[in-house]
Amino acid sequence: MHYNTLVLSVFFIFGLLLTSGMSYGYDRAIEAEMADTIEAPMIVADDDAASGGQFIWVEGPPVTGGGGEGWAEYNIHMPEAGTYALWGKVIAWDGNSDSFWVTWQPADPDEDAQATQNTEFRWSVAQSAEWHWDRINHWLDGGTFEREWEIDAGETTLRIAVREDAAMLDVIYITDNLSEDEAEVNPRDPGPEDSLTPVEPQDKLATTWGKLKAGR
Repeated sequence: MHYNTLVLSVFFIFGLLLTSGMSYGYDRAIEAEMADTIEAPMIVADDDAASGGQFIWVEGPPVTGGGGEGWAEYNIHMPEAGTYALWGKVIAWDGNSDSFWVTWQPADPDEDAQATQNTEFRWSVAQSAEWHWDRINHWLDGGTFEREWEIDAGETTLRIAVREDAAMLDVIYITDNLSEDEAEVNPRDPGPEDSLTPVEPQDKLATTWGKLKAGR
């Protein structure tokens, strides 16, 4: 009896050690301004508080009815098939600057969400005037739910499209850790292990509306 209890205890402790040391198979951080294509009026702008000192947005104050034009597109090679989540490092000042459209092909269809207004691809961004992480979600008419993508190994195309002017994007983080807990996922800025071929910025703003408003 004592022997069985000892064996069970050993297995229990071993299981805890494995769980506490669990690592996920894939993660990658991408500077938003390092897109393969940036379509105007979305531009690259400067901010010392942003990762790499730059971010992407449609310049200007949040306005009702703004947005609907401009996007950034990333050609991403995925080494392994799996289920993935996306996080963004963002600023969203208020309810007029807190959403993007997001499609990731081939898991998503080749659809222009700016034209179709398909809420399946609408990302409701958590509001804050400071850079913060937010998991990309579905903002559906029936509520907001975290998104997951079933991705095959090979070439993929991620598009972040403007829905509202003044929404700011600094970093995109890809992970196979599907937890909704930011502390558990621990999204990060790009490091030496991350690489993506940059495009020539369409614009570089030494001063942006965001800096003036925040006094940063």
